[in-house]
Amino acid sequence: MDKKKKKTPRDHLHVSKQDSERVSNLSVPPQAAEALHSFYEDFTLRGIRVDRFQPGGSISCSFTVPPRLTDRNGNLAVGAIANLVDEIGATMVYEKDVPMNVSVDMSISYLSTVNLNDELEISAKLLGGKGAVKGTLVVLKNKLTGEVIAEGRHSLFSITRSKI
Repeated sequence: MDKKKKKTPRDHLHVSKQDSERVSNLSVPPQAAEALHSFYEDFTLRGIRVDRFQPGGSISCSFTVPPRLTDRNGNLAVGAIANLVDEIGATMVYEKDVPMNVSVDMSISYLSTVNLNDELEISAKLLGGKGAVKGTLVVLKNKLTGEVIAEGRHSLFSITRSKI
């Protein structure tokens, strides 16, 4: 009998030459010290287009899947989906000149995949809130087929302003 060698954790963490070259070829422009966003946000959200926005209600965006956010199979990476749910969900509770909201819970159902260069429709709405906690719902769909790719529920906590 031919026994297969079991993979060790080290084997699973091995980075292929192709993956290493993909990362090495990334262009990362320097950011100004006063930038209001991080490299991470810029890396994920670059290229997103806001199609419709209703303050305190909902937002609808379009996004073409770029190579920088794909996994080894050419699909939008699940980590990128989670980041989109986080960032787009947070826009629903953003208030100017108020401390940043903190994510306290995120639940994402991954229902399908979407490929490189496919167009996404990302919609989000504010579900409501109680006290300093607010909830949002973010849905990612394949714009061409209408198929739901992922659905995320996102709870955020906001530090309230002092009344003193």
